[in-house]
Amino acid sequence: MLRFSLLGSGSQGNAVLVSSGKTKILIDNGLSFKQLRLRAAEIGETLEGIEALFVTHEHRDHVAGLGILTRKMDIPVFMTERTRDSLPASIGPVKGITCIEAGEAVSVDGMTISSFSISHDAADPVSYVVESEGVKLGLAADLGHPSNVVRTRLMGCHGLILESNYCPDMLRRSAYPPAIQQRIRGRQGHLSNSAMCSLLAGLLHEALRHVVLVHISEENNQHQLALDMARQVIRELPIEVCVALQNQPTPLFELRL
Repeated sequence: MLRFSLLGSGSQGNAVLVSSGKTKILIDNGLSFKQLRLRAAEIGETLEGIEALFVTHEHRDHVAGLGILTRKMDIPVFMTERTRDSLPASIGPVKGITCIEAGEAVSVDGMTISSFSISHDAADPVSYVVESEGVKLGLAADLGHPSNVVRTRLMGCHGLILESNYCPDMLRRSAYPPAIQQRIRGRQGHLSNSAMCSLLAGLLHEALRHVVLVHISEENNQHQLALDMARQVIRELPIEVCVALQNQPTPLFELRL
Protein backbone atom coordinates (compact mmCIF):
# COMPACT_ATOMS: atom_id res chain seq x y z
CA MET A 1 0.00 0.00 0.00
CA LEU A 2 1.08 3.54 -0.74
CA ARG A 3 -0.57 6.85 0.09
CA PHE A 4 0.51 10.09 -1.56
CA SER A 5 -0.40 13.75 -1.76
CA LEU A 6 0.91 16.70 -3.74
CA LEU A 7 1.31 19.28 -0.97
CA GLY A 8 1.96 21.95 -3.59
CA SER A 9 2.52 21.98 -7.34
CA GLY A 10 3.66 24.83 -9.53
CA SER A 11 6.30 27.49 -10.01
CA GLN A 12 5.88 28.77 -6.43
CA GLY A 13 6.72 25.51 -4.71
CA ASN A 14 6.53 21.73 -5.06
CA ALA A 15 6.46 18.90 -2.53
CA VAL A 16 5.17 15.30 -2.64
CA LEU A 17 4.46 13.32 0.51
CA VAL A 18 4.49 9.52 0.15
CA SER A 19 3.64 7.03 2.91
CA SER A 20 3.60 3.25 3.09
CA GLY A 21 1.85 3.22 6.45
CA LYS A 22 5.08 2.65 8.35
CA THR A 23 7.44 4.82 6.28
CA LYS A 24 7.11 8.42 5.05
CA ILE A 25 9.26 10.27 2.55
CA LEU A 26 9.20 13.60 0.73
CA ILE A 27 10.08 14.21 -2.89
CA ASP A 28 11.31 17.82 -3.18
CA ASN A 29 10.47 20.69 -0.86
CA GLY A 30 9.93 24.10 -2.37
CA LEU A 31 7.61 25.13 0.47
CA SER A 32 8.34 26.98 3.69
CA PHE A 33 8.47 24.91 6.87
CA LYS A 34 5.23 26.51 8.04
CA GLN A 35 3.40 25.75 4.80
CA LEU A 36 4.75 22.21 4.65
CA ARG A 37 3.47 21.52 8.16
CA LEU A 38 0.09 23.20 7.57
CA ARG A 39 -0.56 21.36 4.32
CA ALA A 40 0.38 18.02 5.83
CA ALA A 41 -2.09 18.72 8.63
CA GLU A 42 -4.82 19.46 6.07
CA ILE A 43 -4.64 15.85 4.89
CA GLY A 44 -4.36 14.41 8.39
CA GLU A 45 -0.58 13.94 8.31
CA THR A 46 2.37 15.36 10.23
CA LEU A 47 6.01 15.91 9.42
CA GLU A 48 6.97 13.56 12.23
CA GLY A 49 8.26 10.24 10.98
CA ILE A 50 9.55 11.47 7.61
CA GLU A 51 12.56 9.24 7.07
CA ALA A 52 14.10 10.70 3.91
CA LEU A 53 13.81 13.46 1.32
CA PHE A 54 14.60 12.95 -2.36
CA VAL A 55 15.42 15.89 -4.64
CA THR A 56 14.71 15.91 -8.37
CA HIS A 57 16.74 19.01 -9.30
CA GLU A 58 18.04 22.30 -7.91
CA HIS A 59 15.47 24.83 -9.15
CA ARG A 60 14.12 26.99 -6.35
CA ASP A 61 10.53 25.82 -6.63
CA HIS A 62 11.78 22.34 -5.69
CA VAL A 63 14.38 23.17 -3.00
CA ALA A 64 13.52 26.55 -1.45
CA GLY A 65 12.47 24.93 1.84
CA LEU A 66 15.18 22.28 1.88
CA GLY A 67 17.70 24.02 4.11
CA ILE A 68 15.34 25.04 6.90
CA LEU A 69 13.65 21.63 6.93
CA THR A 70 16.94 19.76 7.38
CA ARG A 71 18.08 22.20 10.05
CA LYS A 72 14.85 21.72 12.01
CA MET A 73 14.54 17.98 11.50
CA ASP A 74 17.15 15.25 11.19
CA ILE A 75 16.16 13.97 7.74
CA PRO A 76 18.65 12.43 5.29
CA VAL A 77 18.53 14.00 1.82
CA PHE A 78 19.30 12.21 -1.43
CA MET A 79 20.24 13.94 -4.69
CA THR A 80 22.80 13.69 -7.47
CA GLU A 81 26.24 15.21 -6.93
CA ARG A 82 25.80 17.88 -9.58
CA THR A 83 22.42 18.82 -8.09
CA ARG A 84 24.09 19.24 -4.70
CA ASP A 85 26.80 21.41 -6.23
CA SER A 86 24.16 23.59 -7.94
CA LEU A 87 21.87 24.27 -4.98
CA PRO A 88 21.08 28.00 -4.64
CA ALA A 89 23.02 29.70 -1.86
CA SER A 90 19.84 31.43 -0.69
CA ILE A 91 18.45 28.22 0.87
CA GLY A 92 21.31 28.13 3.39
CA PRO A 93 23.15 25.04 4.64
CA VAL A 94 21.52 21.69 3.88
CA LYS A 95 22.31 18.95 6.38
CA GLY A 96 22.54 15.22 5.77
CA ILE A 97 23.07 15.07 1.99
CA THR A 98 23.87 11.70 0.43
CA CYS A 99 24.75 11.78 -3.26
CA ILE A 100 23.31 9.20 -5.63
CA GLU A 101 23.73 8.54 -9.32
CA ALA A 102 20.86 8.58 -11.80
CA GLY A 103 19.58 5.03 -12.05
CA GLU A 104 20.41 4.21 -8.43
CA ALA A 105 17.78 2.90 -6.00
CA VAL A 106 17.58 3.61 -2.27
CA SER A 107 15.74 1.47 0.28
CA VAL A 108 14.07 3.17 3.23
CA ASP A 109 12.45 0.82 5.75
CA GLY A 110 10.76 -1.43 3.19
CA MET A 111 10.16 1.32 0.62
CA THR A 112 12.31 1.42 -2.54
CA ILE A 113 12.89 4.74 -4.28
CA SER A 114 14.40 4.31 -7.76
CA SER A 115 15.86 7.26 -9.63
CA PHE A 116 16.10 7.79 -13.39
CA SER A 117 17.40 10.55 -15.63
CA ILE A 118 15.06 13.11 -17.16
CA SER A 119 15.54 15.88 -19.71
CA HIS A 120 15.35 19.33 -18.10
CA ASP A 121 17.46 22.49 -17.98
CA ALA A 122 19.11 21.63 -14.68
CA ALA A 123 22.51 20.25 -13.66
CA ASP A 124 21.65 16.55 -13.39
CA PRO A 125 17.87 16.15 -13.01
CA VAL A 126 16.24 12.88 -12.03
CA SER A 127 12.79 11.64 -11.20
CA TYR A 128 11.62 8.73 -9.08
CA VAL A 129 9.47 5.62 -8.83
CA VAL A 130 8.46 4.65 -5.30
CA GLU A 131 7.58 1.02 -4.59
CA SER A 132 6.31 -0.78 -1.48
CA GLU A 133 5.08 -4.39 -1.39
CA GLY A 134 4.55 -4.41 -5.15
CA VAL A 135 2.65 -1.10 -5.31
CA LYS A 136 4.31 1.54 -7.50
CA LEU A 137 3.98 5.32 -7.76
CA GLY A 138 5.77 7.09 -10.62
CA LEU A 139 6.66 10.76 -11.04
CA ALA A 140 7.42 12.49 -14.35
CA ALA A 141 7.46 16.28 -14.02
CA ASP A 142 9.78 19.11 -15.04
CA LEU A 143 10.93 17.38 -18.19
CA GLY A 144 10.82 18.47 -21.79
CA HIS A 145 10.82 15.06 -23.42
CA PRO A 146 9.43 11.67 -22.27
CA SER A 147 12.39 9.50 -23.26
CA ASN A 148 12.36 5.73 -23.58
CA VAL A 149 13.98 5.59 -20.14
CA VAL A 150 11.10 7.59 -18.66
CA ARG A 151 8.48 5.45 -20.37
CA THR A 152 10.17 2.21 -19.30
CA ARG A 153 10.56 3.25 -15.67
CA LEU A 154 6.92 4.34 -15.37
CA MET A 155 5.42 1.19 -16.86
CA GLY A 156 3.28 -0.81 -14.45
CA CYS A 157 2.77 2.02 -11.97
CA HIS A 158 -0.48 2.02 -9.99
CA GLY A 159 -0.33 5.79 -9.57
CA LEU A 160 1.19 8.44 -11.83
CA ILE A 161 2.15 12.06 -11.24
CA LEU A 162 2.52 13.60 -14.70
CA GLU A 163 3.39 17.09 -15.83
CA SER A 164 0.87 18.82 -18.09
CA ASN A 165 2.41 22.26 -18.15
CA TYR A 166 1.10 24.16 -21.16
CA CYS A 167 -1.20 24.40 -24.14
CA PRO A 168 0.92 25.21 -27.23
CA ASP A 169 -1.69 27.62 -28.65
CA MET A 170 -1.97 29.53 -25.37
CA LEU A 171 1.81 29.70 -25.05
CA ARG A 172 2.14 30.99 -28.61
CA ARG A 173 -0.37 33.78 -27.91
CA SER A 174 1.10 34.64 -24.52
CA ALA A 175 3.17 37.67 -23.56
CA TYR A 176 6.18 35.43 -22.89
CA PRO A 177 9.27 36.50 -24.91
CA PRO A 178 10.23 34.16 -27.76
CA ALA A 179 13.29 32.89 -25.88
CA ILE A 180 11.19 31.85 -22.88
CA GLN A 181 8.62 30.20 -25.14
CA GLN A 182 11.39 28.25 -26.83
CA ARG A 183 12.79 27.15 -23.46
CA ILE A 184 9.39 25.86 -22.36
CA ARG A 185 8.76 24.03 -25.64
CA GLY A 186 12.29 22.63 -25.91
CA ARG A 187 13.45 19.11 -25.11
CA GLN A 188 14.81 20.36 -21.79
CA GLY A 189 11.73 22.38 -20.90
CA HIS A 190 8.28 21.17 -19.91
CA LEU A 191 5.61 18.76 -21.15
CA SER A 192 2.61 20.10 -23.05
CA ASN A 193 -0.88 18.68 -22.63
CA SER A 194 -0.49 16.66 -25.82
CA ALA A 195 2.93 15.30 -24.74
CA MET A 196 1.40 14.27 -21.42
CA CYS A 197 -1.39 12.46 -23.28
CA SER A 198 1.09 10.64 -25.47
CA LEU A 199 3.05 9.52 -22.42
CA LEU A 200 -0.11 8.51 -20.55
CA ALA A 201 -1.46 6.50 -23.47
CA GLY A 202 1.59 4.26 -23.39
CA LEU A 203 1.32 3.69 -19.64
CA LEU A 204 -2.31 2.59 -19.37
CA HIS A 205 -3.00 -0.79 -17.81
CA GLU A 206 -5.82 -2.35 -15.83
CA ALA A 207 -4.22 -1.78 -12.41
CA LEU A 208 -3.54 1.96 -12.88
CA ARG A 209 -5.85 3.79 -10.46
CA HIS A 210 -4.76 7.44 -10.01
CA VAL A 211 -3.27 10.05 -12.33
CA VAL A 212 -2.43 13.48 -10.94
CA LEU A 213 -1.60 16.27 -13.40
CA VAL A 214 0.99 18.71 -12.08
CA HIS A 215 2.91 21.91 -12.80
CA ILE A 216 0.01 23.35 -14.82
CA SER A 217 0.86 26.85 -15.98
CA GLU A 218 -1.45 29.58 -14.72
CA GLU A 219 -0.78 31.69 -17.83
CA ASN A 220 -0.48 29.08 -20.58
CA ASN A 221 -2.93 26.34 -19.68
CA GLN A 222 -6.32 25.61 -18.16
CA HIS A 223 -7.05 22.93 -15.59
CA GLN A 224 -10.19 21.75 -17.35
CA LEU A 225 -8.44 21.51 -20.69
CA ALA A 226 -5.69 19.29 -19.26
CA LEU A 227 -8.26 17.14 -17.43
CA ASP A 228 -10.44 16.72 -20.51
CA MET A 229 -7.50 15.69 -22.66
CA ALA A 230 -6.31 13.13 -20.11
CA ARG A 231 -9.81 11.70 -19.75
CA GLN A 232 -10.06 11.27 -23.51
CA VAL A 233 -6.98 9.06 -23.32
CA ILE A 234 -8.27 7.04 -20.36
CA ARG A 235 -11.81 6.60 -21.75
CA GLU A 236 -13.71 3.88 -19.85
CA LEU A 237 -10.88 2.69 -17.62
CA PRO A 238 -11.58 3.12 -13.87
CA ILE A 239 -8.81 5.67 -13.34
CA GLU A 240 -9.28 8.80 -11.23
CA VAL A 241 -7.70 11.92 -12.75
CA CYS A 242 -7.20 15.17 -10.89
CA VAL A 243 -5.15 18.36 -11.00
CA ALA A 244 -2.70 19.36 -8.28
CA LEU A 245 -2.94 23.01 -7.22
CA GLN A 246 -0.29 25.48 -6.12
CA ASN A 247 -1.83 26.70 -2.88
CA GLN A 248 -3.46 23.61 -1.39
CA PRO A 249 -2.72 19.90 -1.11
CA THR A 250 -4.45 17.20 -3.06
CA PRO A 251 -6.36 14.56 -1.11
CA LEU A 252 -4.30 11.69 0.29
CA PHE A 253 -4.66 9.13 -2.50
CA GLU A 254 -4.31 5.43 -1.68
CA LEU A 255 -2.87 2.75 -3.93
CA ARG A 256 -3.35 -0.97 -3.32
CA LEU A 257 -2.83 -4.15 -5.28
